[in-house]
Amino acid sequence: MGLISRGVVFKALVFVFFIRSSQGGDHFTKLNLPPLQKASRFSTIQHEAYDYIIVGGGTAGCPLAATLSQKYKVLLLERGGSPYGNRNITYLENFHICLADVSPESPSKTFISTDGVINARASVLGGGTCINAGFYSRAKPSFVQEAGWDEELVNQSYPWVEERIVHWPKIAPWQAALRDGLLEAGISPYNGYTYDHLYGTKVGGTIFDETGYRHTAADLLAAGNPNNLRVLLHASVNKIVFYTKQGNRKPKAIGVQFKDENGGHHQAFLSQKRGSEIIVSAGAIGSPQLLLLSGIGPRNELKKHNISVVLLNEHVGKGMSDNPLNSIFIPTKNPPQQSLIETVGITNAGVFIEASSGFGQSDDSINCHHGIMSAEIGQLSTVPPKQRSLDAVRKYVHNKQNLPKEVFHGGFILEKIDGPLSTGNLVLADTDINSNPKVTFNYFQHPQDLRRCVYGIKTIESILKTNLFSNLTANGVGYSVEKLLNMSVTANINLIPKHTNDTTSLEQFCRDTVTTIWHYHGGCHVGKVVDQQYRVIGISGLRVVDGSTLFRSPGTNPQATVLMMGRYMGVKILRERLGRAAGV
Repeated sequence: MGLISRGVVFKALVFVFFIRSSQGGDHFTKLNLPPLQKASRFSTIQHEAYDYIIVGGGTAGCPLAATLSQKYKVLLLERGGSPYGNRNITYLENFHICLADVSPESPSKTFISTDGVINARASVLGGGTCINAGFYSRAKPSFVQEAGWDEELVNQSYPWVEERIVHWPKIAPWQAALRDGLLEAGISPYNGYTYDHLYGTKVGGTIFDETGYRHTAADLLAAGNPNNLRVLLHASVNKIVFYTKQGNRKPKAIGVQFKDENGGHHQAFLSQKRGSEIIVSAGAIGSPQLLLLSGIGPRNELKKHNISVVLLNEHVGKGMSDNPLNSIFIPTKNPPQQSLIETVGITNAGVFIEASSGFGQSDDSINCHHGIMSAEIGQLSTVPPKQRSLDAVRKYVHNKQNLPKEVFHGGFILEKIDGPLSTGNLVLADTDINSNPKVTFNYFQHPQDLRRCVYGIKTIESILKTNLFSNLTANGVGYSVEKLLNMSVTANINLIPKHTNDTTSLEQFCRDTVTTIWHYHGGCHVGKVVDQQYRVIGISGLRVVDGSTLFRSPGTNPQATVLMMGRYMGVKILRERLGRAAGV
């Protein structure tokens, strides 16, 4: 098949959103949050011991801290800053700016997997809920059962989150088109607006309200007891401190070491009360990294970096997974209204179909940045590992600013693989907590993942052939499905060799256009690194509570379940310590 002419070749996939920048200015003061202090303040205030020290104020860490603080003294340590007052976090129209920001103060820290896929880690109070696309959808019931969770408590914990930060979207035209196209293509029934994971087509929740203001996990700290909850920002925990008296059965976690924003060193310690714990909630990348730096992990990895062994565990950093994402760009006759992910098709084949549309940028946006599907989140898999840096990305960002916005009118239909069978690993790059570890996901290594991607692309093709999409898009004026695939291959800026004359091989299309949607997980799996109660096996007084413990990403988006998990485990821990009658 022939290549589309250069004049209409799209140089980046657009995944940006529209919102009215209004209201929300007084959100911080209305929340009645506990004081958010810089880590350097720690040394100026009288030291005290804490019942719980939580490392990571992210998606799980914030609801966990809020819940535990209702009865106990909690210290929450977050390596990033505050999300409040940062318009690039607060407003949907500035969503893409966070991902392009490579400054030291950015709430989004770039890392490149050894596969070559450029990714992002949150570094801000609220974690991934501050930089994501906001979609909210619960896990399916079988996920809860397989996790061994108390279903009654799960069904109490989800609403605790939802009543505080989750909203229903006003469905945009592109999302309505996807909804109708999914149903016409056989992804049925239509389940309406629901948080539940149901096969068929539905509209999910969002953490953006009707004004476009983002409500994050940090907002949940308002549900805590401010007299018991201390939050330190710019606190980079680089080591867990253990008591390892000879003859003791297990090493015992007693505190943490961390640096403040000025590079000053500090230590914080647990109280000697029975049941006090360190809880690591640093995410799928940060939690296994911290365990390794603290001396818990495979012998060869610890020896390689001269880290003193606290506990040998060959499973730390193993079983890393990311849900691969592939997209097809569809040019439209007229500029579409911008939209985020609101509609999803949940198929029986383990593939999710979603959509985004439009070009969005505010007055303070960089010119013609194209969001999470652009080169900044593309691939570098053919570049030798030592040459994989952000230099090529920066060069592209500079060059593409001269492209006219009109070239980018259109929308995307996305397909994501649920529960990939391809897995990888995480190892340390060095012993600096601020260095990104080396992460490998091995996208499409397992043939079943590739087969499911092909199924997803064929489903998108079926949607594009429906009457509604033919009328909405420019497909009716000469764009065949083959041309759309060619456009999408070329548009998906990366350094992978293109096969634009071979898009009849959907397997090759999947390999050429794979990107991430940040749903990585693993590295501290239940039964291998932690037990069913998320206690680190072989260690006393230490748990891991976040997505690193999961074998698969829950639901169509993990946000809802990881938020719920923080609340759920907070209540579980309180009940263990106080008895079931604990009022939480």
